[in-house]
Amino acid sequence: MVLDLPSPHRRSPSFRKPFPRDELGSWSVLVQRHRFLLTALVLLVFLCTIYLYFAITLGETGSCSGLQGKQKAICRLEMAKSSVRGKMKF
Repeated sequence: MVLDLPSPHRRSPSFRKPFPRDELGSWSVLVQRHRFLLTALVLLVFLCTIYLYFAITLGETGSCSGLQGKQKAICRLEMAKSSVRGKMKF
């Protein structure tokens, strides 16, 4: 008994729907077809903007925020040393 299986490389015309040339070139058609993806992208951009705003404005409120240059680097090293000491448990 021989089964006639279609090759994956040969596709019947029913798999491809021919589109008229003017239908693919229109922006309104693209927006209609991808409305869900565009909505999700806009929502993602909005949420990332809010996250970045709060991350920047509320990010650095430590005691080293008013210092500059060498003093700031020394302060950060001291803060890092003190936080490591408190977290290490033997």
